[in-house]
Amino acid sequence: MPKVSIASPQEKVAIDRPRMREIVRLVLAEEDIADYEISLAFVDNPTIHRINKQFLEHDEPTDVITFPYSSGKVLVGELVIGVEVAMDQAAAAGHLVEAELALYVVHGLLHLVGYDDKDAHDRRQMRARERHHLGGLGLPDISPR
Repeated sequence: MPKVSIASPQEKVAIDRPRMREIVRLVLAEEDIADYEISLAFVDNPTIHRINKQFLEHDEPTDVITFPYSSGKVLVGELVIGVEVAMDQAAAAGHLVEAELALYVVHGLLHLVGYDDKDAHDRRQMRARERHHLGGLGLPDISPR
């Protein structure tokens, strides 16, 4: 049974929880994933910085960190999303923070289903899927080139 949990222990950006659930549902349906348990955590810079340093040894805030927990037929994972990074990126690019947050959710979900962006070939494939999903969600193409 599909399940999406959302936590937002920050006050910088109001999170449209129904829209975020819809994004998860639509992206995973397009990726042929019917059974899932996904947690989204929208956090501030100090929180994502700490998590990034603890788990990835990167000493800075970041956009999204993906934690896959699947062990079987159900896709299980958690996305930790940096709302202040999204605010900064959206302002710099001239689009809405909601679109930037949607991109981070799409990006994190693609990692959970097996896409990667470590080399140029994989990055191109992942960016193409991001653009596909953003278009399907009625969002602008803000995927990095």
